[in-house]
Amino acid sequence: MLKGNALIGQSGGPTSVINSSLAGIITAAKRSKLIHRVLGMRFAIEGVLSGHLLELGDFDRAALRQLQLTPSSALGSSRLKLKGEHFQPILKTLKKFDIRYFFMIGGNDTMDTIHRVVEYANDAGYELIGVGISKTVDNDLFGTDHTPGFPSAARYVAQSVQQGGLLARDMQRVDQYVIFQTVGRSAGWLPAAAACAKKNPADPPHIILMPEVPFDRGAFLSAVEKAQKKYGFCSIVCGEGITNADGTPVSASETRDRFGNVEFGAMGGTSAAMLLHRMITDEFGWRGEFQVTESLQMCAADRAVKLDIDEAFGCGQEAVRLAEAGTSGVMVTIERTSKRNDPYASSFGTIELDKVANAERPMPKNFITKDGLFVTKAFLDYAHPLIGELPDYFSLNLQKAGPTR
Repeated sequence: MLKGNALIGQSGGPTSVINSSLAGIITAAKRSKLIHRVLGMRFAIEGVLSGHLLELGDFDRAALRQLQLTPSSALGSSRLKLKGEHFQPILKTLKKFDIRYFFMIGGNDTMDTIHRVVEYANDAGYELIGVGISKTVDNDLFGTDHTPGFPSAARYVAQSVQQGGLLARDMQRVDQYVIFQTVGRSAGWLPAAAACAKKNPADPPHIILMPEVPFDRGAFLSAVEKAQKKYGFCSIVCGEGITNADGTPVSASETRDRFGNVEFGAMGGTSAAMLLHRMITDEFGWRGEFQVTESLQMCAADRAVKLDIDEAFGCGQEAVRLAEAGTSGVMVTIERTSKRNDPYASSFGTIELDKVANAERPMPKNFITKDGLFVTKAFLDYAHPLIGELPDYFSLNLQKAGPTR
């Protein structure tokens, strides 16, 4: 059996529960008879390159419980794209600290990093086991029912749209519409989650714009006008990565990160919500609001879902179990085992790292309405068990209220 030390890293954008996965790995690694020390990368793979590693094995149960409930990335994150010259220094650090178990928590790019590092080390004759733990609020990782971090971010979006929509409803004599923008480059899972708070047709949101559906200005403005006339206001949710029919982003952003991904709204760029706001005002002359919360969706621990915390912790523990069994080159997945979600149940599985690194998971067509402006019951059935029950706010039924005397 392979014995040595373990190294853990967190990479990419954080979530409200990414530290729960970290706590799960540390907890399981401390119990392992094969792992001697548990080390952490400071600022992800950059910490390996610089030799800046942290001792994680000394934390007691109380500290790990506190870590489990702490949002953002405790180890620090990075978006460094690996180049050929990085691998030899990385291998040197791995050998120096006798790292035999390599864990990283992240998305597509992170899984690519693990795959390439493990492959390089093994090709060089250095035995290294690497296991990935999924993480992204976008929920667009291939091969898993959902990713840790998505349920909590989805709840944040649903409640924000619900509460902001109540404000828009009651302020409709001032503002005729409100736009809420979510993060997410190419998948509509997060904006779609806003629909989970909707109980009646008049409730927000009325329109959801998802990156999977090319933006149609005419159809959009027509839907906005129809909702405003029917309900007195219009609540709109959009993903930051919505695109025009020719593939150009509605946000008109041209900034890209080191992996070639568009950074929407970065460097002072115009967000999709801002452009939609301008579009509606120019067309109808209405006053309205837009809300762009950016990274708050990734670190709102006050709205974290217990299921999400528990599954994230379990993914971390499962990663160590797999590594102890000699399984390498895989990412831990969550597999839904309940057919009708009553009650919801899941188990853990695996998928090869290279499959995750080179694929994305958009919203399936049966989750999106035919007009492309909302979600179907199939999506709501999928998402509701993950988000949990949402507040049921009181509403005056003004249509039935008679005149005062």
